[in-house]
Amino acid sequence: MPQAKRFAVHAVVLNYGDVEKLVSAAKLGAEALIVDTKDWKIIPLENIIAYLQKTSTKLIAKVSSPEEVEIMYGILERGVDAVLFKPRNKEEVGRIFEVISYITRVQLSPVEITDVKDVGIGDRACIDTVSILSIGEGMLVGSKAGFLFLIHSESLGSSFTEPRPFRVNAGAIHSYILTPTGGTKYLSEIRAGDRVLVVNTQGSARPTTVGRVKIERRPLRLIKAEADGEEGTVILQNAETIRLVGPDGKPISVTEVKPGDKVLAHISKEKARHFGVSVDEFIVER
Repeated sequence: MPQAKRFAVHAVVLNYGDVEKLVSAAKLGAEALIVDTKDWKIIPLENIIAYLQKTSTKLIAKVSSPEEVEIMYGILERGVDAVLFKPRNKEEVGRIFEVISYITRVQLSPVEITDVKDVGIGDRACIDTVSILSIGEGMLVGSKAGFLFLIHSESLGSSFTEPRPFRVNAGAIHSYILTPTGGTKYLSEIRAGDRVLVVNTQGSARPTTVGRVKIERRPLRLIKAEADGEEGTVILQNAETIRLVGPDGKPISVTEVKPGDKVLAHISKEKARHFGVSVDEFIVER
């Protein structure tokens, strides 16, 4: 019995008729569809992805900029299988690397609270994202780049407040936050459109985009913790709806946490940072 010929199809999509032709090619056994959608980029690809769900055909989208790469991988949550892009310079190569290379897992460890005290009024930052954060998800924040606490999202709410599952009340503006590339930023630097890392209690991580940052003056509480001789601190708003996370995955309110309690944190071997990038140098942070 003769072996079926392997083939792929390359096409420019200008109208719905072009979409139908590509779907027909997939039904005939095309291994891949290489698609150039020109000006209409999202809707045609959504239609093609929907049709290809029950086929083995791979979808490859041609893009014209690094910014389009991430969009292609997120269409209908499933995204395309690959992108075709010709960089114009080395800066675009670097930008592509940033888009597709991000942390997917973070090591979390239990650390023991050693001190809790109020430190007066200060400025804290709420990070509002464009994503819904589930119960158990939050962000890694701390006063030392190598010792970051998991701060739970406001996805729980309370008897006095509605859940705000897009928000993490992240802490005092001097604090570091872990970014999707593995670097850090100060909370004071975060702006709408920036990328931040969302982490759950098992250490699974995903990037999301900041929609807004709210910096307001609030009463603050200092929390110190220790693990294996390493000490870290975080300063958070003193309010019932701001929570750390225990080793069992249960949120613990900042107003209830006390010495002897254990919470989840990320302790990194790279202690020093220069403009958010890890460097190998001597540093002491207290």
